[in-house]
Amino acid sequence: MTRVFAYCRVSTADQTTDNQVQEIAASGFVVNGPRIITETLSGSVAAMERKGFLALVNKLESGDVLVVTKLDRLGRNAMDVRSTVEHLSALGVRVHCLALGGSDLTSPAGKMIMTVIAAMAEFERDLLIERTQSGLARAKSQGKTLGRPQSLDEAAIKAVVSRLAKGEAVAALAREFGTSRQSIMRIRQAAQ
Repeated sequence: MTRVFAYCRVSTADQTTDNQVQEIAASGFVVNGPRIITETLSGSVAAMERKGFLALVNKLESGDVLVVTKLDRLGRNAMDVRSTVEHLSALGVRVHCLALGGSDLTSPAGKMIMTVIAAMAEFERDLLIERTQSGLARAKSQGKTLGRPQSLDEAAIKAVVSRLAKGEAVAALAREFGTSRQSIMRIRQAAQ
């Protein structure tokens, strides 16, 4: 007999998994209470590094079904989601995603969907990087200063360089000028 499990995850403690549980039930999947695994953890943590998800994987057997409402419940990184689905598939577990029409992601059609989604995610990431680099290049060409503003003005920087040359300690200068040791060390490095 096929056992059905549900994995419901939220990112913060002020969120609830209740909506996900109701959505799974409304879609026709019958999941017994102990087979509903809920977790409060950022999606940026790889699925196989989550305590609750690992406990779930240890319960799963060949022929079981795992239901999630959306792919991002398994992870935000397309590669992580894909490797998780492949790992579950190797165990003989089918993975259904309600947001993709309840598709079984371990089936040939589901694998195709996963490939397209991963390709689109990679494409979007590449476009974002391209747009960001283009914007930074344009800003630089217009003479804009990029990065964090300097913590010290030019006069203070000259004073720091002079005092460093006299052998004063980095930590003492950082305290006196109200900045970090790293800032003083960057000034020293730039002056060399």
